[in-house]
Amino acid sequence: MEKKARIGIALSGGGVRGISHLGVLNAMDEVGLKPSAISGSSAGAIVGVMYAKGYAPEEILEIIIQTNYFKFMRPSVSWKGILKMDQFVPLYEKYLEVDSFSALSIPMTMAATDLHLGQTVYFSSGEIIKPLMASSCIPGMFEPISIDGRFYIDGGVLNNMPVEPLLDSCELIFGVNCNHLPVEQNIRHFKSLIERTVIMSMNYNVYSRRGMCDHFIEPSGLARFGVLEIKKAREIYDIGYHFMKSYLELHPNLNAVVPNTFS
Repeated sequence: MEKKARIGIALSGGGVRGISHLGVLNAMDEVGLKPSAISGSSAGAIVGVMYAKGYAPEEILEIIIQTNYFKFMRPSVSWKGILKMDQFVPLYEKYLEVDSFSALSIPMTMAATDLHLGQTVYFSSGEIIKPLMASSCIPGMFEPISIDGRFYIDGGVLNNMPVEPLLDSCELIFGVNCNHLPVEQNIRHFKSLIERTVIMSMNYNVYSRRGMCDHFIEPSGLARFGVLEIKKAREIYDIGYHFMKSYLELHPNLNAVVPNTFS
């Protein structure tokens, strides 16, 4: 007999590596494993919002590939950051259409970091575009996002896989991390050292939440891709897809789980 459950999925940040989430979601879609609630930080918030809006994973991938995100960036000279995010607004308005969480087909929560409070703040109602930009506002690269007089930066700084918003409402929780580090015998240059150190820090706060998940999904070796390596989008997507396909084959009981969209 089919088991009904409220399924929650928490998606980590990780720049372009977040495209692997689309592959994971596509593999889940193919067996009817549809989330009843989504949470995400940074790239995970972007993927989550687009999926919650109703776009199919392959459709979102094509949007990402066809859209040159860099043309929406405008240089900024200030202490706050290098680039402004305000020119992302027309892009989000084009695909989200209605600037409200209420317009989403699946409930969505995104994490951002409040610079004033020094803590994670969750957004799940009201306007959606500003919180989305806040959640993906990489510190040092973009100016912090101002919402109601407070400044916010990337949610991944303190909570890169926000499982907590799902705990009270979901019986079955998937945590998905797109920053698996391969073993590295030789750190050859300073750039590699910095990138690896940042990912280690991100993964530390992800792994602290691993025990909150019923299923922890971490496609192998994604951290070898640079945070902005958009040319590898299809390869990154395929890694997520094939990893999740294999995971589902190892857990055939998940095929009998039917999402319950009712509270």
